[in-house]
Amino acid sequence: MSEQASASPVQIRLDGEVLVVTIHNPPVNALGQAVRAGLLAAVEQLEQNAQARAMLIVGAGKAFIAGADIREFGKPPQPPSLPETINRMEACSKLVVCAIHGPALGGGLEVAMATHYRLALPGARLGLPEVALGLLPGAGGTQRSPRLMGALPAAELMLSGKHLSAKAALAAGLVDRLVEGDDPLAAGLACVRELLASGAPIRRTSALPVPGDQAQTLAALDQLAQDTAKKTRGLFSPAKIIDCVRVAVQTPFAEGSKREREMFVECLNSPQRAGLVHAFFSERETAKIPEAKAAAPRPFTRLSIIGGGTMGAGITVAALDAGLSVVMIERDAESIARGQKNVEKVYDGLIAKGRMTPEAKAATMARYTPSTSYDAIRDVDMVIEAVFEDIEVKKAVFKELDRVCKSGCVLATNTSYLDIDAIAAVTSRPQDVIGLHFFSPANIMRLLEIVVPAKVAPDVVVTAFELAKCMKKVPVRAGVCDGFIGNRILAVYRDAANAVLEDGASPYEIDAAVRAFGYPMGPFQVSDLAGGDIGWATRKRKAATRDPRARYVEIADRIAERGWYGQKTGRGWYLYPEGARVGQQDPEVLAIVDAERAKKGITPRAFTHEEIMRRYMAAMVNEGAKVLEEGIALRPLDIDVTFLFGYGFPRHRGGPMFWADTVGLPKVLADIEEFAREDALFWQPAALLKKLVAEGKTFASLNQRG
Repeated sequence: MSEQASASPVQIRLDGEVLVVTIHNPPVNALGQAVRAGLLAAVEQLEQNAQARAMLIVGAGKAFIAGADIREFGKPPQPPSLPETINRMEACSKLVVCAIHGPALGGGLEVAMATHYRLALPGARLGLPEVALGLLPGAGGTQRSPRLMGALPAAELMLSGKHLSAKAALAAGLVDRLVEGDDPLAAGLACVRELLASGAPIRRTSALPVPGDQAQTLAALDQLAQDTAKKTRGLFSPAKIIDCVRVAVQTPFAEGSKREREMFVECLNSPQRAGLVHAFFSERETAKIPEAKAAAPRPFTRLSIIGGGTMGAGITVAALDAGLSVVMIERDAESIARGQKNVEKVYDGLIAKGRMTPEAKAATMARYTPSTSYDAIRDVDMVIEAVFEDIEVKKAVFKELDRVCKSGCVLATNTSYLDIDAIAAVTSRPQDVIGLHFFSPANIMRLLEIVVPAKVAPDVVVTAFELAKCMKKVPVRAGVCDGFIGNRILAVYRDAANAVLEDGASPYEIDAAVRAFGYPMGPFQVSDLAGGDIGWATRKRKAATRDPRARYVEIADRIAERGWYGQKTGRGWYLYPEGARVGQQDPEVLAIVDAERAKKGITPRAFTHEEIMRRYMAAMVNEGAKVLEEGIALRPLDIDVTFLFGYGFPRHRGGPMFWADTVGLPKVLADIEEFAREDALFWQPAALLKKLVAEGKTFASLNQRG
């Protein structure tokens, strides 16, 4: 083979009667233009080569084909298109077979479904996850998958974006056989030769009918569409996916493919697609930090968690699930017993749901050690403190950690607001102290704010990011200030919501507006879920430093003073009769709101959802700009990721800073300046926002600062 041929992302060679086509486009064999062209050329070569009776497609490295080439996103399409390539392959007059190992995702699975026979090795993973990018499979995927696995299972696969194991793919009908081993080439050649010897016919997926009774299938799809509309809160592509499957059930393949392509283009042009793509890329960018260029992570296998409450237990489970050993420390025997129970409760819940075996729980808990003595953690590599959110309590813990922990041990505090520089200062090793702000429940929520104090060593920062990777968390680098990135911005837009509340909107109208925007919950629902006592404690802590000129809405304090802390007390902003999870509107809360307005002489006025969200989002974006200009966040995308993964910001809107770019920074600034006429102190435009508007730039222009 010539050097030029060996460098091609599609390598073709004849092995007896079999044309072996190897996709070699590291790292994941993505379907870039050169791969599509190479596959098309391979089909033509197969047709023209009299010696070749069949073609085998395999992937080099660890993947079959893991989807589209993300480097081509947003660029003009280059021929050949994927549908053209795939349809030509399926129409081939000679046998085409693929052997799947590793991921066959998106366009990779669409290629596989167009081959005449498919085999999978045990490590194969098959899926059509385009919905995560606001798209749908656009190369026949919505038409071929229902023909192979049935309309409803195919729709559910595409709507979930989940991957099927090789075994599940076989059961679903996506592959024809499962082959043991880890060599797709050897397994594939054996299969092709067996098919040739037996005179196996060419089977074209596009020629198959969609199985099942058509009327029943369409009724099931209608029900799925209704259920999906409730779950996806106005997302564009899920409904289009169901429409495409409906077309597959009712029309011939060619007509269905034409309709699929039209809907794919509609998704491609949707603003939701841009937001989802930004979210996809941003999630992968947050780990790119300055410290990574200067240091390597410290090794860690043994952790200690100080505190066995809800947060400490959640962090413990996250560490155990990552394969680490954990020593949990509590102050007395009763507390540590409760801490262990909190950990076991998570695993017992998984066992009850059939997602874990008792044996797996026992093996996991073997790496867990409960203790009431700090001497038990002398040899651990990292400590994460998760005690009560009080700086004096945390300082006392860190003095003890400084006394017992070995040199080089990373000392982390899980705090939501507090000054980590002040906590580090009570130790003799501030270079080893860092903030790890987990979100509750810590074993489920994926965001991890990694808070970088002034004196921390670069390798400690890198170690924290390595821990996040190990725990499958999405890490965001934050600087030290009250609330860091997320809670600092939250405090400001919550103040904006409180002002709207006092000026005339009910808490229920504000929550409805925020949900209509795409959040799963409104701010008053979130307060009830988290516990109103937490916010009340924060407000009391900050009271001494509050600007006396600043507007302060006392309605939340009046509610907290009654002991109405939300779901855990049966009432807060909402009523929760008999432990209900969904709250009911409370006339007594509205009476408190009216009384507070009257006390301040405020005549309430009506607000539309749009007026509520203008204030809510302007406050969020403006404070985000201040967080950026102070260096608390590295880049706008770090703020976006914080809100996408920690605060329920609608993913299809890309995050608050991306959203601001889409509506236009001049519009956001104009809103802030308009609101400043009502309250000039609160609505002070960020200098960075004014600068970007003056220069005609966007927040996106600042995303290369990592």
